[in-house]
Amino acid sequence: MARSEQDMKPVDFADQKVLRGTGGEVHQVANGKRTSLTTAQGAPVSDDQNSLKAGRRGPTLLEDQHFREKIFHFDHERIPERVVHARGFGAHGYFETYESLSDITAADLFQRPGEKTDVFVRFSTVAGNKGSADLARDVRGFAVKFYTKEGNWDIVGNNIPVFFIQDAIKFPDLIHSAKQEPDRGFPQAQTAHDNFWDFISLTPESINMALWIMSDRTIPRSFRFMEGFGVHTFRFVNAEGKSTFVKFHWKPKQGMQSVVWNEALKLNGADPDFHRRDLWDAIKMGDYPEWELGLQLFDEDFAEKFDFDVLDATKIIPEEEVPVKPVGRMVLNRCVDNFFAETEQVAFHTGNLVPGIDFTNDPLLQGRNFSYLDTQLSRLGSTNFTHLPVNAPRCPFHHFQQDGHMAFHNPVGRANYEPNSWSGEEGGPPEDPKTGFASHPEAVEGEKGRVRSETFADHYSQARQFYLSQTDVEKGHIVSAFTFELSKVETPEIRARIVAHLRNVDEELAKKVADGLRLKKMPEPIEAAMPTKMELKASPKLSIVLNGPESFAGRKLGVLVTDGVDIDLVKALKAAVEAEGAMIEFVAPMVGGVEASDGTWIEADEKIDGGPSVLYDAVAILTSEDAVAALAKLPPAKDFVSDAFVHCKFIGYSQAAKMLFEKAGIASDMDAGCVTLSDAGEAKTFVKSLGKLRVWDREPKVSAG
Repeated sequence: MARSEQDMKPVDFADQKVLRGTGGEVHQVANGKRTSLTTAQGAPVSDDQNSLKAGRRGPTLLEDQHFREKIFHFDHERIPERVVHARGFGAHGYFETYESLSDITAADLFQRPGEKTDVFVRFSTVAGNKGSADLARDVRGFAVKFYTKEGNWDIVGNNIPVFFIQDAIKFPDLIHSAKQEPDRGFPQAQTAHDNFWDFISLTPESINMALWIMSDRTIPRSFRFMEGFGVHTFRFVNAEGKSTFVKFHWKPKQGMQSVVWNEALKLNGADPDFHRRDLWDAIKMGDYPEWELGLQLFDEDFAEKFDFDVLDATKIIPEEEVPVKPVGRMVLNRCVDNFFAETEQVAFHTGNLVPGIDFTNDPLLQGRNFSYLDTQLSRLGSTNFTHLPVNAPRCPFHHFQQDGHMAFHNPVGRANYEPNSWSGEEGGPPEDPKTGFASHPEAVEGEKGRVRSETFADHYSQARQFYLSQTDVEKGHIVSAFTFELSKVETPEIRARIVAHLRNVDEELAKKVADGLRLKKMPEPIEAAMPTKMELKASPKLSIVLNGPESFAGRKLGVLVTDGVDIDLVKALKAAVEAEGAMIEFVAPMVGGVEASDGTWIEADEKIDGGPSVLYDAVAILTSEDAVAALAKLPPAKDFVSDAFVHCKFIGYSQAAKMLFEKAGIASDMDAGCVTLSDAGEAKTFVKSLGKLRVWDREPKVSAG
């Protein structure tokens, strides 16, 4: 299927003149002013936006030499650190099936209710290097390896259900733009720079993801309190060969929760390992994190009628249209024994499937399937990475693969090929048509071509739906995030181009960002490949605030104490917190602790300058009349209460603590989220109120915006 410039439409992207393809993708073509793009062998490239497919919605073809060379080189850019997802943290656990799913899938782990399957999970940031901090504004990887009886199955997903790009051939460009700028080597683990937003501004398919990454989803409070998604549409296939489309969702049992941006910045300074430490501590304490695996199941009829293409990884199916069916739970109950051997060496691959689960023709998924093995070879140094314990199947396995660097074991016997003439076990393992993996026999027809389906061309409608689904608080955070990120972009034209895209999403959003950037002139909207569907309804499931926890369980209360603190109040608060299934830590002026009112010694978990309030989900200040004056002179103590107030946290306090609030400058602004604690009853009521996590009504008076 040949493509020429005549097939494309000229479009103005604010200051840039580009060509638009059939799927709405942007093409910049050689015009004599810039040298033409070539392969590493010097051959000119006709299309760098689309991989070679069999038909517009068909699978990616193995013969695509340009894509293979591009992704091959990208996979080998870093040695030995992962190019993306370099900073990660893993844990062991199990998955327990709720019910038999034999009617929709032949996958063995879904056949028997109550059966448990071992899993290994790795959470990660995407853009930062191995030594970056945990609270970067970034997508989080959420990868799960199931050690099933029929081999390993990997759900290699993220904490966001959509992605930046529609075709895997653009992945190197995306990551190059997001990483440190190559001439200067900074900024680290940040997208607040020209290259990233330049790429986004010229890649309209990324606008939906841009709304998600500017939301609080990218600054989660904990791995334990974030969702996970398989991103792509997969297939379930039952024993009779019937196919059902499926999307995978991980729902945290303790509810979703994020931090605010100022809090994230301070957390990175106070504890750059905050997420790692949180997961480690929770498991070691026996507060095992849990998620439910949920499925969105639908058929070809729904796929054909749905407003968007189910093969487009930049789109979701709202839960209101296809509800998520819970089918099992995952519990993480064991930390790794050695970080390098397990977390660092674990290898995930979207191609690791088991019978009963299959791919679709999603072009991003097709490219991932091609890329991952090459990545493992680069990072782990050998095709035998599957011999490593964390990667090895827990079920028996038999094949003729042999030798290679670091081969732990080889096939035994005479035969190392098939078919062969040797009988019995001497002949080695033959194929098994009855139980072996078989691809769904989907009919594929079409001309070969570097093309994109017209059904991928709506770039703004779901971005609008996501924005309208947020609470006013969350919308404000999105506006602030766009304004901050674009304020770091030095090229005014790029800033204006992003605002021009946002006008196709929501005029109010675009105007607020433009005002925040103080643009002198509101840019015209980018000409959309398809008009925005203004009628899409809000999806409340897309809001973090609307899907938060119902209790304070799993969270942490930080209690600032001094000498002379009321021991009865301390005991009452501690009992109430522990009864709620939460944690409590004591912060003191000196790490040795304090002497309570009855002479009891209270050991401190943190010294005040090492235990700022950003480490906690809520705080209490329990001090005595004699000690508060000295406490109020300490800058970290004033920061403790002022930060907690600005970050909209609940604050409990004894009467004597009011002097500290006055010195911190918040005494006149205290609200219903600031609660006096004088006895056991008030302590219990205070802890019960903490399930709301934040006093969002406070934000308008503390926000810089």
